[in-house]
Order: sequence, then C-alpha cells, then structure tokens
Amino acid sequence: MQTRTLGSTTVSAIGLGGMPMSIEGRPDDRSRSIATVHAALDAGITLIDTADAYHLHADEVGHNESLIAEALASYGGDTTDVLVATKGGHTRPGDGSWQVDGSPAHLREAVDGSLKRLGVEAIGLYQLHRPDPSVPYAESVGVLGELLDAGKIRLAGISNASVAQIREAQEVLGGRLASVQNQFSPAFRDSEEELRACDELGLAFLPWSPLGGISNAAELGSRHAAFAEVAQAHGASPQQVTLAWELALSPVVVPIPGSSRPETIRDSAAAAELDLSDDEVARLSAR
Repeated sequence: MQTRTLGSTTVSAIGLGGMPMSIEGRPDDRSRSIATVHAALDAGITLIDTADAYHLHADEVGHNESLIAEALASYGGDTTDVLVATKGGHTRPGDGSWQVDGSPAHLREAVDGSLKRLGVEAIGLYQLHRPDPSVPYAESVGVLGELLDAGKIRLAGISNASVAQIREAQEVLGGRLASVQNQFSPAFRDSEEELRACDELGLAFLPWSPLGGISNAAELGSRHAAFAEVAQAHGASPQQVTLAWELALSPVVVPIPGSSRPETIRDSAAAAELDLSDDEVARLSAR
C-alpha cells in the first residue's frame, strides 16, 4: 500500500470510511462490519474515519466508534500504525435528521465520549465535523487547540469547510491544522478550490463520499462514461479508477471510501496501485 502524509504521521493512500456500517441501511449482522474493518487492515489500510454522529438511534451515540474499537481489538495483527480519525460537532436526534452543535461546551463533552468509546488516551485525528452557523468558527476551532494542548488529541482537522474557514482554522491553531475533509467525487467537484488550498498549505485533503455516496457508488460507471472506459482499458473497476484519479490530482489527497462489505474495501484499496497516464487524468478531470 502506498502512503501519504497526514500532519506528523504517515497513513495509507486509501482510507476506510465507517459511516455505512452505522447509519441507515447498515448491516444487520455486526460481524460483517467487523470483517470489513479486518479486510481493510489486511489490505494495508491504516486510516479509519469515524464520527460520534454515525448512528441511528438517539441512545446509541458513537455506535461506529464502538464498532471500530471492537474491530481493532479483535484483529489478529499489529494495529499500532492505524490512525483512527473521528469527528464531533454533528448530532443525530434519532429521527433521521442531522443537526449541528459546534459550541465549545458540546465539543469538550463530545471528545471525552469519543475517547472512552475508542478506548484510547489520545485520539489520533479529531475533526470539527461541520461549521455551526450559530457559533463563531474561531470558537469551535479554538477547542481543537485546547485539546491539542491537553494531549487529548494528536492531530486536528476540520470538515465541510470553505477556503476562508481553512485559512481561519490554520491561523487559530497556530499552523497546527493537519487535514480538511470535504465532499469530493466525479459527481461533486465543488471542493476543487478547497483541494487547491490544501495543496498550497500542505494539508491532507480527505474526500468523503469519493465514489459519489452510498446509494450511487455502484452505478458510478454508468453515470460517468469516461471512468467506465478507462476502467475497461485497465481491467479495473470504475470505482478503482475514480480513487486513482483522485490520488493523481494531488499528493495531499487521501480518499476515504465508505464500506460495509469486505469485498468493496478490498476493491478500493487496490486503487492505490493503479497508475493512470497524464492523458487519462486530464480526460477524467474534464467536465
């Protein structure tokens, strides 16, 4: 598995997003999710992304964090190099909606809950999940600085951020911002400007829903003909070509495709070994 830099550490070029294991449509069989995490680790993936808001019911906050912790604890191999990234600032009241709470009080409470569920003394990467319009951004991000100083988190990141917010977060944290996690895929390219900002600043850019989302990933090739054609030329899947294309856009990109099946994360992990020509990258990048 190729590697990339995230803050002060090195991670696999492809990560694993845990959300499909815990929200709507999640597997009834918990063991399938555990097997998915184990398959990712077997494939050399060392970045696993989760969040305390990845759950269904109001009484199971942190469902995915607990699941990831269980999978790591039950894995037969060495997991010391695995970076678990989690997020706070989103809430799910249990009615299917997503709410935001970026207040310092909530974030301080949320990180303590995540620490307990993950069973660690310090979280590898802690990210502000989404800006809260009712809270000054600097106040929310400032909590990440407090957590870094207190040793509760090792790296700090932000998610769903604009270029202005990326620069503000970097300033508030005194240059200690490590990563930005925004939506990015062949179907959603609105974060291209943020990707360029991360490239300029040397920040890891972590595309979420890099294959277009849970409900659309399987149809990626039929929705985007160029990706299907390049995939056929390489004897690869359109999903692999998509991840390889994203990796080719910048050395700061680390896609985190979500998965709840061992076979899909194995397919995604193999994308790190797929080399695309400059002409292919240009063709895939064309609108």
